Amino acid sequence: MKKIAKFFIGIKSEMKNVKWPTRKEMVKYSIATLVFIVAFALFFGVADLMISGLKVWLG
Repeated sequence: MKKIAKFFIGIKSEMKNVKWPTRKEMVKYSIATLVFIVAFALFFGVADLMISGLKVWLG
């Protein structure tokens, strides 16, 4: 039981050392993430269409 208590005390002390992002940083990171998701989705969608078209064209 002492090990469990010590574990949670360690977690609590480590959480005090965490530098949490500000609201402005969080919005910036979220927008960047969404832009990358959309860019990769478009890239792989176009690549899939090209490969499918090539497959149909070659028969």
